[in-house]
Amino acid sequence: MQASARLERDPAGAARIALEILAGEPGNVAAALLLGTAQRRCGDPAAASEAIAALAAAQPQSAVIQLELGRALRTQGHAAQARAAFERAVQLEPDLAQAWRALSDLYGAAGDEARCDAAFARFEKLVSPDAQLLQAGAALANGRLDGAESLLRRRLVHAADDIDALRLIAQIAATREEYAQAERLLEQCLRLAPGCARARLDLARLYLSQQKVAPMLPLLERVLRHDAANVPARALQASALTLLGDNERALSILAELIDESPHDERAWLQRGDALRALGRTAEAIGAYRRSIDLRAGCAEAWFSLANLKTFRFTPAELETMRVQLARADLSDTERLQLEFALGKALEDAGDFAAAFTHYASGNALRRAQLPYDPAKVTTLVRRSKALYTREFFAQRAGWGCQARDPIFIVGLPRSGSTLVEQILASHSQVEGTRELPDVPAFAIELGSRSEGGAEPRYPDSVAQLTRAQLGSLGERYLEQTRPHRRLGRARFIDKMPYNFAHLGLIHLMLPNARIIDARRAPLACCFANFRQHFQQGSWFTYSLADLGHYYRDYVELLAHFDAVLPGRIHRVHYEALVADLEGEVRSLLDYCGLPFEAQCLRFYETQRVVQTVSSEQVRRPLYSEGVDQWRHFEPWLGELKRSLGDLAR
Repeated sequence: MQASARLERDPAGAARIALEILAGEPGNVAAALLLGTAQRRCGDPAAASEAIAALAAAQPQSAVIQLELGRALRTQGHAAQARAAFERAVQLEPDLAQAWRALSDLYGAAGDEARCDAAFARFEKLVSPDAQLLQAGAALANGRLDGAESLLRRRLVHAADDIDALRLIAQIAATREEYAQAERLLEQCLRLAPGCARARLDLARLYLSQQKVAPMLPLLERVLRHDAANVPARALQASALTLLGDNERALSILAELIDESPHDERAWLQRGDALRALGRTAEAIGAYRRSIDLRAGCAEAWFSLANLKTFRFTPAELETMRVQLARADLSDTERLQLEFALGKALEDAGDFAAAFTHYASGNALRRAQLPYDPAKVTTLVRRSKALYTREFFAQRAGWGCQARDPIFIVGLPRSGSTLVEQILASHSQVEGTRELPDVPAFAIELGSRSEGGAEPRYPDSVAQLTRAQLGSLGERYLEQTRPHRRLGRARFIDKMPYNFAHLGLIHLMLPNARIIDARRAPLACCFANFRQHFQQGSWFTYSLADLGHYYRDYVELLAHFDAVLPGRIHRVHYEALVADLEGEVRSLLDYCGLPFEAQCLRFYETQRVVQTVSSEQVRRPLYSEGVDQWRHFEPWLGELKRSLGDLAR
């Protein structure tokens, strides 16, 4: 017992005690096993293997001895012999969890994915949940991120390779939208345990949060090869297909899931999202309402109905939302979703004061969750202006990939960018895709995140790129975005609004791409963002002061590019588009080098997948009501006006 107690912290001491026992009782099996284990932990696997092999010969029916023999052989690098010992261990004792875990790792190292995943699944079924991990998981579920992280960090001090602790910390990082850290942690999990399906699914969810579809699909395919009925993997696969625009296949998967579990409100909710993207609005509403019928507290379903923009709640639905919001057991995320949904319902009912109160409450909840620093955006603008001068671009004239395929639409969300996209996607030569994450991902590669408190290297790192590297980046962008070009048209649209912060990089790597700045009047645009809850990203939208600050930075940076690259960016003002649709469309098409097509004026007839919150609005003829909608809330916009300064006028 003394030797066993010392084994973890003092293996040399455990070995001395085991030797003392064996001196008095040479045949003591437990002492001999302890000695071999201690020798392995002291860094002498050869001696351990010799001792335990002799013990295994004498005790051929002991699964525990086979387990320890396998560990010693593996430490020596004898993978095949170690695998044989572990396989013998599970034959003798099928419920020996650690032997299955070791086998999973060895199968993974040998490239045997099927047996790797099956062995790890067997291991997970056999191990009991740890009390400390359960406590951390409960804290995470209740939004106590700091408390959960503290528990998990303390655990990792003593068990650095604890997969479940690493997974939970990755979930915390993902909740904070610290995606790079979450990716590193989950990749570490899969290096430590290549058969861990839960880590693989967590990584797929993380990619979904960032709309990175390409790396999602192989992860899900591997999970489904081992477990074809895996519900989370199938649901994620449907989400990935939706992002790729393959909504019919996504709906087919969701139909199967609903057939299997008709009372799963999450499946109905996801079905509603896929139908909305396809423009099948009535069916989407039915799916969202079915989700609510199954659980009246399904806050995301209420929020999804509000997010249709053209939907109007009944008085009974409004009252149900109020009852749900009064519950004390709501998470912050559920509460803010209901706040935004109620704000929209009350705005439609003409109760603007009450609507603003709910919008403000929802925004305050979300802002409290975010470590957003508006000064970082200002710093990026300042450094971009210093780097991207006329001379800088002149020295690199003709660099980059010369393809003309992409049309970038940049600006702020809720600025009319989806309308501009729909107009262009109505042209026979142009394909609409969605908000593609590729350019921001390039910026991250080039060092847009700070490391260890140091200032980010991007955008200054762009100056170090050679002609060949910039050309390669452009080619890589075209290759990565190709899966989204399902119609095979000559031109395609990337509608990621935040690409305005990367216009210098875009111009250098794709000098012939078209760039359109979709702009809306400051107060109208900022308030439209304030009344919209974005599921991730857009951290600046949850405070009127942050919104004004961000809008000013955006205008300042675009003015700089107008000065150093005159004529390079075409600006479409939402208000001008509403006032003179044909004139603005002709100017837009001329800038893009496209012949005029009348269908672009009937953009609302174009059938295509639209995945932004404006999906229903762009399926209607142009209307002017939205231009001055913000004026209903003007009495409460003083903070926004102060933040915008001169732009507010």
